[in-house]
Amino acid sequence: MKSIRELTNQLAQSGRVGQIMVRPQRRATPVVVESVEAIADVGLEGDHYASKGGKRQVTLIAQEHLNAVASMLGKRVIALLARRNIVTQGINLLSLKDKQFKIGDAILEYTGECHPRSRMEENFGPGGYNAMRGHGGITCKVIKSGSINIGDSLTFMG
Repeated sequence: MKSIRELTNQLAQSGRVGQIMVRPQRRATPVVVESVEAIADVGLEGDHYASKGGKRQVTLIAQEHLNAVASMLGKRVIALLARRNIVTQGINLLSLKDKQFKIGDAILEYTGECHPRSRMEENFGPGGYNAMRGHGGITCKVIKSGSINIGDSLTFMG
């Protein structure tokens, strides 16, 4: 029988980047881009959250979680309104807990869960905050600089 440690280091899948967004200013509408430069120990070029040494340099959310939120709210959910930097597909982001992973040419490190803010109620309407609970994605810091493009793979570093 495998230990929990062995099981958590065994990922059968890789994911891919479905959408990329940066927010040039606080509360600004996110800007959808085709590619972005991740800067080591800073964050994404052009994003207001980019800060040296921060733990929330990049945020990721799984499209599958956005689909779950849409199901709970009974309406279509636009990724832009979730206010995360990168929308992924095909991988359970929580399986990356305490791990480094490659996304495009960059290496990121999981730093925590990205819990919903009160803005989710404003963006998704009544119940938006609670629908996002447990589905808000993850926060990361950039370990190695590199470009990230739509369609790039996201793979566990092992």
